[in-house]
Amino acid sequence: MKKTVFGTTKEGREVYLYTLENQNGVKAEVTDYGAVLVNLIVPDKNGVLEDVTLGYDNLEAYYTNGSFFGATIAPNANRIANASFTIDGTVYHLDANDGVNNLHSHFELGTHKRVWDAEPGENSIRFTVVLKDGEMGFPGNKTCSITYTLTDDNALRLDYHASTDKKTVLNLTNHAYFNLAGHDGGLITDHVLWLHASHYTPVVEGAIPTGEIAPVAGTPLDFTKEKRIGDEIEADFEQLKLVSGYDHNFVIDDWKGELQLVAKVSEHTSGRTMEVYTDLPGIQFYAGNCIAETVGKGGAVYKKRDGFCLETDYFPNAVNEGRFPSAVYGPEKDYTSTTIYKFV
Repeated sequence: MKKTVFGTTKEGREVYLYTLENQNGVKAEVTDYGAVLVNLIVPDKNGVLEDVTLGYDNLEAYYTNGSFFGATIAPNANRIANASFTIDGTVYHLDANDGVNNLHSHFELGTHKRVWDAEPGENSIRFTVVLKDGEMGFPGNKTCSITYTLTDDNALRLDYHASTDKKTVLNLTNHAYFNLAGHDGGLITDHVLWLHASHYTPVVEGAIPTGEIAPVAGTPLDFTKEKRIGDEIEADFEQLKLVSGYDHNFVIDDWKGELQLVAKVSEHTSGRTMEVYTDLPGIQFYAGNCIAETVGKGGAVYKKRDGFCLETDYFPNAVNEGRFPSAVYGPEKDYTSTTIYKFV
């Protein structure tokens, strides 16, 4: 474990960068500002180490971070329709920051722009943030944490935990953008993707699910067999047009709340392959369709589709859709989940 100063907040609080390194030279660098994954350095087929996550070199750039590069999102990731939900007859109103909907809890007050408490371990670090009842519109005094662990088999493990004293929505995720050719590798359309998902949740305008769980068979959203991300991303298909490409929740096959392999991505030139494991029911595949041109690490200019996300979570708008697995937790039941990004 290595700890260095990453910067100082506007309020004068020091922010740190923590480096986890395994016996193979793989490094994961995370900061207590937003519990952000800043760098993930892994070998290619020739053993050359490169950073495969999009992000920034300095703290100040994360003050904006409009694409949520590497951010840990709590209490709710993804979208909630009409920026509101009802639990036990009480209506709760959120920030309408994505048209009439809510996206990732709050753009300015969200956990991706807060300093989390850090507890370093030998090969791991735990970040914790406390959210008061009513903050960002969500009920309950909540304590949320994420533990990053780097293993010697080149896996970055993310263990989430959250508790609350009132029924509330708890649906945490990490919003890392990957490019297996290197963070400055350009378009990700040549990456090859497989998903353990024969169904997805179709959306209407605003990217809110209809409530239907539909088969991917016969559509451009079928990744049940390995396929280049770019093969059908511009297809004449209404679901792609609604969100300018891939930005859909996929329904994990055989979901039983147990850790399983749910996705695999490969990039031919580098020879890197990343496997994704989770115990959650859904995975949001986002092809970076709306990355606004921005200067990232090392002066790299990130543009549309220069990174992809595989965000493990409950389905978007699950709190308002009774047909989806519930993301409502309360005092009698804590939220726990695990996601693993493994490089093979």
